[in-house]
Amino acid sequence: MNKVLVPLATGFEEIEAVSIIDVLRRAEIEVLLASLSEDNRVQGAHGIVLQTDVFMKDISSETLDMIVLPGGWDGTHALAEDANVQRVLKEMDAEGKNIAAICAAPYALNKAGVLKDEYTCYPSVEDDIKKEGYQGDKAMVVESQNIMTSRGPATAICFALSIVKKLQGQAQFETLKSDLLASYCQGSYMKREA
Repeated sequence: MNKVLVPLATGFEEIEAVSIIDVLRRAEIEVLLASLSEDNRVQGAHGIVLQTDVFMKDISSETLDMIVLPGGWDGTHALAEDANVQRVLKEMDAEGKNIAAICAAPYALNKAGVLKDEYTCYPSVEDDIKKEGYQGDKAMVVESQNIMTSRGPATAICFALSIVKKLQGQAQFETLKSDLLASYCQGSYMKREA
């Protein structure tokens, strides 16, 4: 069974986090929610509180298949400044493991030095990333090597389904896409190997 880590920091974007968690668990992917602090309850940008399973300081990249960062400006800045999140991102990238971020969270990938040639993010965040290769709205999901990025709350389902496709293949992707009535996710994907 694939194991995916979703680190949550105060101010995370709830639509993105819950969509990712829900879709991946529907695909029977093990999802671990990690708190940056010693409190296992983390409040999102709109007051929704999620309970985490583990603390980020206790995470080893060896046991993970993927890490997925939800956006939200406050949460993103916390992810970008957290030594444990940055450590895991760098370790996973060095091992060629899958990394994904949505909305503002590609900023945290850039801070770790793992963002690849092409990416997308919430409009205007690219100004803070200051990196060539911004794809804007050319696709809801952009994959460049082992890094997958997406734009924001409205693209969260397509993003999560793309993660399912990456980890479990086309058949599982098609099944879940049909079950979720997410036919709009067809053709929303851009991939670049190297």
